[in-house]
Order: sequence, then structure tokens, then C-alpha cells
Amino acid sequence: MPVLHNLRVTLEMIKWEHSIFALPFALCGAMLAARGFPETHQLVWIILAMIAARSAAMAFNRLADATIDAANPRTRTRALPAGHLTPAFVTTFVVVSSAIFILAAGELNRLTLWLSPVALAVLLLYSYTKRFTRWSHLVLGLALGIAPAAAWIAVRGSLDPRILLLTGAVTFWVGGFDVLYACQDFDFDRQSGLHSIPRFLGVPRALWVARGFHVIMLVLLAALLWSFSLGNVATAGVVIVAALLGYEHSLVSADDLSKLNAAFFTMNGVISVLFFVFVAGDLLLHK
Repeated sequence: MPVLHNLRVTLEMIKWEHSIFALPFALCGAMLAARGFPETHQLVWIILAMIAARSAAMAFNRLADATIDAANPRTRTRALPAGHLTPAFVTTFVVVSSAIFILAAGELNRLTLWLSPVALAVLLLYSYTKRFTRWSHLVLGLALGIAPAAAWIAVRGSLDPRILLLTGAVTFWVGGFDVLYACQDFDFDRQSGLHSIPRFLGVPRALWVARGFHVIMLVLLAALLWSFSLGNVATAGVVIVAALLGYEHSLVSADDLSKLNAAFFTMNGVISVLFFVFVAGDLLLHK
């Protein structure tokens, strides 16, 4: 069936499986709020909301960037510029995903429902920031960073400022690896007038900015452990995250970006999952 085929192509286009990047941090926020496992219905709706929100954001990004992607040799084979999907179908996918997100937010509590349009605005409007600011990397980071705070609100029905430490950590984590990823498009961004840290600082300095962002991330994670009185298991998780980030940065250099996809996709998926496992383990051991 054409609809099922288009849906499969859309899921491939938005790399649906990479929801794993943000989901573990959202689950960390939920478990910190519950000091253990949240209620089953909360967990189900949080996961559904996360997947739907990311799906809407990624599909909207492909719509917003379709013309840019068509001009970029690295991205011109994506589904929209290659003609494998129509803008109308992808727009429908965005609308449906957004509706599922709002539905899931409404099933959690009143505050998550009220805040759902704000979250969607951050997620969708990020796509345009590269047109006017070099700091779009941090806007993308914030789009994922609100996940743990949103999960906390989903469980508690209110916001504790301490969880914003995890929001900040995720913001700088994502911002750092997005700076790395943007190094691939240094020449294209300069020619097209798009904004990015690599375009304005050059690739060597951009790599140092990415390292700096990840150092800030680690400082914020350390503050998170202290503020929630987490123990040695969670501390070990942060140490492992630091080691993996160091390895990630060792894979790329200004003269060799050939291993960037390994750093961007594989290592970041591992980092998010391991951090969740160690924080969850700590919370369950001391419950």
C-alpha cells in the first residue's frame, strides 16, 4: 500500500530509531521525580510523547530544509529532495505526530497539557535558527534538553529547579555533538550563508567549542549528582560518560572527519543509555 510505503520511508528519513538519544534522559527525569520507577501509565505516556514529539520535530526539519538539502551534496539524496516523499505527506505526518504528542501530554496531567504547545514550538522552530544564528546548536540541545524536565512535570505535576541541571547537561551534550556534525558542512554553510559555529570559527576552533560544551555537560552532571544526593553507582556512570566523550572526540580531527558518523550516532546512543542505566541503578539500590 502506498501509505504504508510512504510511512516506512518517512520513518527511515527521520531515523526513528535514534529516539534513543533523548529517551534515556527523559526516563532519568521521570525516575528522579519518582525516586524509582514511575507508575506504569505515566511511563507509557512519557515514552509515547517523547517518540511523537521527536518524530514531529525531525519530519518538520526535513520539510523546512528540503531546499537546502537539495543543494547540499551530502543531503540531496534524502527522501524529500530526491522525490521519494511529497511535502503533503510529510506535513500530514507532522500534524498527526504533534496531535499524538498533545494527546499523550493530556493523559499525564494538566500542566503537561498546557505546556505541550510551548514544547512543540521549541522543537519545530529550531529548524529555522541556522538561518540567523550560529548558536542553533544550543537551540537543538534545548529541544532535547527539555525532555527530562518535561518528564519530571509528567510525574510530579510541578517543576523542581534541580532537574534543570539535567536539562542544561543535555543541552550542552547535544550542542557539542551537533557542532561536530556541522563540521561536515563547513564549505556548504559558508557558500549558502547558513549560520553555524564551524562556519564562523573554522573547523579547528569549532572542535574546541564542542569539547568545551561537553566539559560543561560533565560539570552539570556532577552538580546533578550532588543536588539529588546520588551515590557511587551514578558517579561511576558520569565517569564512564566522560571517558566515552573523550573517546568520541579522539575519533575526529580538523584534518580527518571520516569517523564522524561513528562519533555522532554510535557513541551518543551508548552514552545516553549507559547514563540512564547507572542513574536508574543508583536510585533503585538506595530506594
